[in-house]
Amino acid sequence: MAGDQLSEVFDLIEVRALLTGGFATRGPWVSRAAIDDPLKFIAMVGGRARLTTDGGGPVELGTGDVAILNNRSWLELEGGAGDGPRREIVPEEGFSSPGFVRADFGTDDVIVGGRVDLNQAGQALLLQALPPVGHVRASAPAAATLRGSLRRLFDEVTGDRIGSAFAIRQYGQLLLLEMLRAYVGQAELPPGWLRALTDERLRPALSLMHAEPGKPWRLEELAHAAAMSRTSFAERFRTVAGVPPLTYLNRWRMLLAQRALRDGDTRVGSLAAELGYASESAFSTAFKREVGESPLRYRHRMRGERPPSQNARRATVTAP
Repeated sequence: MAGDQLSEVFDLIEVRALLTGGFATRGPWVSRAAIDDPLKFIAMVGGRARLTTDGGGPVELGTGDVAILNNRSWLELEGGAGDGPRREIVPEEGFSSPGFVRADFGTDDVIVGGRVDLNQAGQALLLQALPPVGHVRASAPAAATLRGSLRRLFDEVTGDRIGSAFAIRQYGQLLLLEMLRAYVGQAELPPGWLRALTDERLRPALSLMHAEPGKPWRLEELAHAAAMSRTSFAERFRTVAGVPPLTYLNRWRMLLAQRALRDGDTRVGSLAAELGYASESAFSTAFKREVGESPLRYRHRMRGERPPSQNARRATVTAP
């Protein structure tokens, strides 16, 4: 199932949605901020606001809407009704401000912001799969669950109940998943893995590659699984995924390899065989081409360990 494959990819790229803060206000207001994170989101829990950012906007946000900002450097939000100049709101971390805790959904604009943390592989995948500014509209049928998640998240943030920090972390993860589900349901995605995972015609072939990544899949087998001719399958796969099928397979193998090297103690030779490479050297060459360093260097760097060569040199110097 595509949902299972999406969950698997999320695990591999270590995706985490972290809530960073929010505010509630009434009357004319404006808020400006620099963006330091590759992937940020703004959720309009209540009220309305206009979002502008470099390379996108203005975007009109209504209650329940979410904006996903991909590699943007600044944002400006403005909202509120009434006479007088706009009050400048300086974003603060956390949700402890009295105005936020006592927010009135009948009169206030209520906004929650956060960021998405990804490992290096995740940045290459997810940032490529999303546009500079993604607008998830609460009015879309696919966003019904998202609206509920936002309200439950807000209740948890302001309820000051036991275990709230744990609950907020979990709701942050669910919020990210619902954002992506809703966005996929209402927008034309750019070519990439996210679009491929949601393509019904390619799903059977993707399921095979994900289930048995070490098998030497041939294009004919994958096309047959998708009930398409070899040529039609290859063309559709490149259009949807942005890469040929076997390139996708190799990248999937590299994601699996990074997780195994990061989290387990499998020998490089055994991992190479498991992922379908004829030799350890062939696997190491492919890994270095994709990741930029050898499998062993990657393993030691991710674990904060000194590479074996450096340990050996140090032993030589300090030996009596």
